[in-house]
Amino acid sequence: MSLVGKLVSELEINAPAEKFYKIFKDQCFHVPNITPKYIHQVEIHDADWDSHDHGSIKTWYYTAGGKAEIFKEQVEFHDDKLLIILVGLEGDVFNHYKSFRPSYQVVSKDPNHCLAILTIEYEKLDDGTPYPYKYIDLMNGITKDIESHLK
Repeated sequence: MSLVGKLVSELEINAPAEKFYKIFKDQCFHVPNITPKYIHQVEIHDADWDSHDHGSIKTWYYTAGGKAEIFKEQVEFHDDKLLIILVGLEGDVFNHYKSFRPSYQVVSKDPNHCLAILTIEYEKLDDGTPYPYKYIDLMNGITKDIESHLK
């Protein structure tokens, strides 16, 4: 049995792709206000909110599967693909996974609609480790809340 895997969820959302991407790239400090059910706080470590960019490190405080958790990541922005990759560094996910890389990509369908492709690439610590379904559910919830915010 392979311990390496990938979960993917695709959601059509009623928001422009560029506006969705901009939330994560330029306004992620607003995410706790947009989706307080899931994200409680986000801290930036090596920059300030005005100058954070590719490579900045953030800690997210969130709820997944009814449990409060923490995730420290280093972000990669790929403007040409409207892709955000969160490379996991530390946090609760590492109790079960050796590596953990969630990503958000948005693909424009027309000026007011896009497809959000949510992906988690992971490596389990062992065969008994659960699949990260609660984290893809978390990403789906965040995406729907951002969609509602952008309407």
